[in-house]
Amino acid sequence: MPEALPHDGRADHLIAGAYVAPSSGAYDELRDPSTAAPLGRVARGNAADAEAAVDAAARLEERWATTPAHERARLLREISRRIAEQREEFARLIAREVGKPVTDARIEADRASEVYGFAAEECRHLTGQTFPADAYARPSGNESRLLFTVRDPIGVVVAISPFNFPLNLLSHKVAPALAAGNPVVVKPTSSAPFTALKLAEVIRSAGVPDGVLNVVLGPGGAVGNALIEHPATRLVTFTGSTETGRAIAERAARGTKRLILEMGGLDPFIVLPDAPLDRAVAEAVRGVFSYSGQVCTASKRLLIHQEIADRFAERLAEAARALRVGPALEESTQVGPVIDAGALDRLHEMVEDARGRSARVLAGGGRRAGEAGYFFEPTVLDGVTPEALVAREEPFGPIAPILRFRDEDEAIRIANGTPYGLQAALYTNDLRQAFQLARRIRAGGVHINDPTNLRWDALPFGGIRRSGLGREGLADAMREMTEVKLISVNYR
Repeated sequence: MPEALPHDGRADHLIAGAYVAPSSGAYDELRDPSTAAPLGRVARGNAADAEAAVDAAARLEERWATTPAHERARLLREISRRIAEQREEFARLIAREVGKPVTDARIEADRASEVYGFAAEECRHLTGQTFPADAYARPSGNESRLLFTVRDPIGVVVAISPFNFPLNLLSHKVAPALAAGNPVVVKPTSSAPFTALKLAEVIRSAGVPDGVLNVVLGPGGAVGNALIEHPATRLVTFTGSTETGRAIAERAARGTKRLILEMGGLDPFIVLPDAPLDRAVAEAVRGVFSYSGQVCTASKRLLIHQEIADRFAERLAEAARALRVGPALEESTQVGPVIDAGALDRLHEMVEDARGRSARVLAGGGRRAGEAGYFFEPTVLDGVTPEALVAREEPFGPIAPILRFRDEDEAIRIANGTPYGLQAALYTNDLRQAFQLARRIRAGGVHINDPTNLRWDALPFGGIRRSGLGREGLADAMREMTEVKLISVNYR
């Protein structure tokens, strides 16, 4: 019998330190992806709830901004410690809410703990610059002036997070905001409200004042729009689909709000004929099937040179068939369910579209027979064309589409042939050639002889074109979340 969810299975807003029922009185049902059984109820918030959350954060704006950086760092280290202490509780909660295998969910909890530690360290490095005033002829009198910049907190930050990393990706928004001196209003995915609320409880218990972090639940159309449009919010940090990100950008622009957008991708995994084949196959399995492919940096298009494509496809299909598919809380599970029934329908549509364009199904290809949950078989498609739906749109599921190329120029054309540009992988033993090709790939990150789904939590991360705007990574995010102020001192 699974352990009970927090709050007796009812997720309410957290505003100014108090749990608040939705003003509409309405709740939506949350289901366990591993069983499709009801799991809990989630508040269906509206604009009034969102405005109350922003108002609560705005009341704490000056107090938190003037809290010394060393004190904010101390609190962040305490948050890190408490997440590590409650690692297993977080992991099991993530597994139940979003179907992530519990072994992977433990790693997510570890990473989130480290994120707050990194943010604490960056409090010491959020610095401005000094300028030699006498290097400028105008205005006159610069010989007796001192010029320098400081970074001020930007103000209330809105953090909108996705389902696939409900703790770590949310922490990548909350930790730098708190470190930079900004209060935060969190709108987590309705698929993982209890993970967000548990994080909020840890943050409160560490000593962060009530109201500095608020959580409001509900649909993006009602809650998200109200958060973006509220006059007190100054920055929106979002991870999710490109379609939603573009809508957020349009709405934020009307209020001159700053943005950090982490959106979709069609990350290419390129294998040249001299690459170590066994290694490339093993890491393609990791890049494609980790967390059922529901990762923004998953390897979504496998571009394989025609000389080795048959051998690569055969070995990848064999590896895919050997993966252990099962419920998220089982320790032996390697591939869990996808998030919901709609995701299953979309994956089925993509496979059928590829089949209709002459692709061959070498492994998987459909829903797991006899399973109550949302399980899709690890699938390998060979002979996929660039026109196929699975090669043009992000599948966000356990599908490995193999596209064959003849030479490097064709590989680069295919890799760059979408509007996206998040990450890319390139496998070859020729590092000179690798560096040359890496410069030609249009992406926010290129990994040579490593899969696409690598991320260093402390380092810059983000995409180009329709994959993103701005950068995460603690230091970069904190710079995005602050305003530069020039101060001049005339000491004459």
